Amino acid sequence: MLILLIALFAATAAAPLLLRALGRWAFALIALVPAAGFVWIVSLFHGGVFASGGELVASYAWMPSVHMNLEFRLDALAGLFSLIILGVGALVLFYCWGYFDSNPIRLAAFASQLTMFATVMYGLVIADNFLLMYVFWELTSILSYLLVSYYGEKASSRRAALQALMVTTFGGLAMLVGINLLGHQTGIWQLSGISQIADIENTTGISAAIVLIMLGALTKSAQAPWHFWLPGAMAAPTPVSAYLHSAAMVKAGIYLVARLAPDMSAVTTWHLVVITTGCFTMLLGGWMALKQRDLKLVLAYGTVSQLGFITAVIGIGSREATMAGLALTFAHSLFKAALFMVVGAIDHATGTRDLNKLSGLGRSHPLLAAIAIVSGASMAGIPPLFGFVAKEAALETVLHEQLLVGMPGRIMLVVLVVGSVLTMAYTLYFLWGAFATKREHDRTPSEAVLQMHAIGPTMWLSPLVLTMFTIFFGMVPRRLSRLINEYLDVRFPDVDSEQLALWHGINVPLILTAVIIAAGSVLFWQRDLLKKAQSERPALGNADALWDNILATLRRWSLRLTASTQRGSLTINLAVIFAVVMAVPLAALILGASNSIQMIVWDNVWQAIVVVLMVGAAVFATVQRNRLSAVIMVSLTGYCLALIFALHGAPDLALTQTLVETIVMVLFMLVLRKMPTDVEQRHDDNRLRAWLSIGTGVSVVVVAMTAISARVAEPISVHMPDLAYEIGHGRNVVNVLLVDLRAADTFGEIIVLVIAATGIASLIFGTGKFGRPSHRPTLSTTHPRWLSSGVPSETELNRQIMVDVVTRLLFPSMMLLSLYFFFSGHNAPGGGFAGGLVAALAFTLRYLAGGYKEIEDALPIDAARILGTGILVSAIAFAVPMFFGYPPLMSSFAEIELPLIGLVAVPSALVFDAGVYLIVIGLIMHVLPSMGAHLDREDEARKDRARDRARELQQKNKRRRRRLSRLTSTGKESK
Repeated sequence: MLILLIALFAATAAAPLLLRALGRWAFALIALVPAAGFVWIVSLFHGGVFASGGELVASYAWMPSVHMNLEFRLDALAGLFSLIILGVGALVLFYCWGYFDSNPIRLAAFASQLTMFATVMYGLVIADNFLLMYVFWELTSILSYLLVSYYGEKASSRRAALQALMVTTFGGLAMLVGINLLGHQTGIWQLSGISQIADIENTTGISAAIVLIMLGALTKSAQAPWHFWLPGAMAAPTPVSAYLHSAAMVKAGIYLVARLAPDMSAVTTWHLVVITTGCFTMLLGGWMALKQRDLKLVLAYGTVSQLGFITAVIGIGSREATMAGLALTFAHSLFKAALFMVVGAIDHATGTRDLNKLSGLGRSHPLLAAIAIVSGASMAGIPPLFGFVAKEAALETVLHEQLLVGMPGRIMLVVLVVGSVLTMAYTLYFLWGAFATKREHDRTPSEAVLQMHAIGPTMWLSPLVLTMFTIFFGMVPRRLSRLINEYLDVRFPDVDSEQLALWHGINVPLILTAVIIAAGSVLFWQRDLLKKAQSERPALGNADALWDNILATLRRWSLRLTASTQRGSLTINLAVIFAVVMAVPLAALILGASNSIQMIVWDNVWQAIVVVLMVGAAVFATVQRNRLSAVIMVSLTGYCLALIFALHGAPDLALTQTLVETIVMVLFMLVLRKMPTDVEQRHDDNRLRAWLSIGTGVSVVVVAMTAISARVAEPISVHMPDLAYEIGHGRNVVNVLLVDLRAADTFGEIIVLVIAATGIASLIFGTGKFGRPSHRPTLSTTHPRWLSSGVPSETELNRQIMVDVVTRLLFPSMMLLSLYFFFSGHNAPGGGFAGGLVAALAFTLRYLAGGYKEIEDALPIDAARILGTGILVSAIAFAVPMFFGYPPLMSSFAEIELPLIGLVAVPSALVFDAGVYLIVIGLIMHVLPSMGAHLDREDEARKDRARDRARELQQKNKRRRRRLSRLTSTGKESK
């Protein structure tokens, strides 16, 4: 079961490579994987696992706390739908070989997406966990969006893809709510557990759960009023329509109805929702099919009608109804996929699907016409084809169904008969439009038919195979009914089994079939009279236009809401945010206060002294006009915070805060050097802003200190030192938490750092490249100073020898200190983050001393490579434990005896810490060229341009003076 799922995933990954390497015939090679799966599923029936009532089960605990375990179950029902998914999928993939003329780059992605769709549909039907099934469910919507938008350059394709995605996703979200409601009310999170719910009709919230879950199923199966997305999705290539919209995706809703109906039918809400929607959809789709001029749209609305038929029948929930519904599902997959492929062949060969432009195709291509006639006859329910067998079983079921006693059964029977009459009519309409020789073409083939090219076997073989199955199961229906009974015998063990049959004698269903065929033929014969009853504007309104109006209304409301709340003023937006931060927490504290609330201001007087210094620095920062002085004051508040950390016994946090504050101040200076020295004096009244800032500060401090002082239980932090040593083999609690106990959080954070570094460089460089070639460091023999850069620049010529000397002396010490912090961080203050910051500060010092050429010589490696190496090293530490059967980031510990040093403890978390160390250096090395070197180069380029202009002006002046001199000399000589 899972091997097949893995094989399908492998085929998905290999599909684009095969398409680019082998060409279009690689579709046939890819089709072998679902074909092999089809053969294996067949082997499970007739003497296999399913024959004895067995099933294949696999379960893996993943996230049991949120009921998200990987639980798979392949029983006979899942096997039946797997036969459709894999069998039709293999034939459609083979059909793609002939359908596509060329092999553009996007065809490789299409092959992968189509194979992936077969994979997730198979995963959907074998998923036993509701939430896991929902994951596969939403993946089908995403893949449908990608496949429908194959012709992305067309606005119609983009609109259809987005519409299908939004409708089915909306239903999927509603279904997710229903699944959670059902799970929390019953404790059942598996589809196999629904039958274990006792007294289901009286379960709290069951009606709401049914409505929400069915909203997902009915939108996926294009039931009214959400049917409009399916005809719109015909903008996709025909293989997509033949697979997703006739045999696979729309069958997901049918599968869910079939899985839940036997249990949920005991709830009155179930029949009201499912049967009513199905019957209405059958009539609506059949009526709309008779109005279309596009062959593909005729089949699309016919699909909507047939899906309504299947939903109504299989939703009854009895054994007989389930047998009839599954037979209809198989019949529909066979004839509708074949008909879509026939239309694809017609469109491919003639370039049109307009039935008014086609004439004489039946004579010129009799094989194609024969395939379409047989499949169409099965769709219309004409004996001896399987469509007739399935439809007669459905009529027989509704006629005698005990769950529909009285008027409901009679009304449903009438609806099915009328809907079948419409099916007969639009089947004839389709066959006439595609293959007949029409009077307006003077009984000669139309221009489109005359100009069509030959249709090869790659295009007619797949529909021929489906048509042969339609004939075979029609003549020998017991072969399929035995497969269905292997599921029904397990699900309905107390009900006698029945077999599908071609001949039941002359009975009411047979008479109704004759009436349907006759009435449908008359309806088609009088189609000109029927057109008068078909107005251009639908009587119940245009669902497609209604959807567009809903989206337009929501868009208009959102714009008005945004315009009323986001006025474009940063001052107003921040004022609203700070006002809420000030008022809401403080009000909650006051209104919810109790006698146990207390606030401890400080533990010792030194903390109060530091706070006074911090407050003073913050106040001075607000009144400074000099930008650099204001930055220094703000940084002073950060250093005071580091001192508070130290006073609280957190030297690691104090060290990190000090380093971060230092590097931030340097970055501020890089930016401020390009800005005016002083802030422009403003004369507006800032008292309101001042009171808002004071109120926000007071509110945050009071609430935070009250929350800290309100602890009544023993904090978990008292156990962290012991846990850090026992689990992470380290005495530095902070570092062990970051790289061991909660390393997954750190892994996500360092990825954010990489994204931030790339984003900063992208914003500053714009569309230009911000990478630089890496090279080996070389010793320069020409530089006269203490630093590496030997190329004289304006920065180097203007720098001070004392700065060079200090940098030369401090750089090695700082690098050694960074390595010390890195290696000692597991047991002492430090770690990869602190060590990386010290190394980054060392390189920053080199930059401040010698400019961008100095930093390029000091670290001649592209920052992107440093970041990539850091991510790779961290990812290795993340993934390696899984190869040994441990969870990701599981740490280990080793003790190594080193000469002259002694016993050294080496934790595996050191590898992860090394990735953090590299990423911090790479981040700063990305920022320095962006905010420093790039601006320096721009300055130099600007100065060079100014010098060039001055030089050119000087040359022009010299030439002008020479001309004047010559003119003066010539004048004197003439005199």
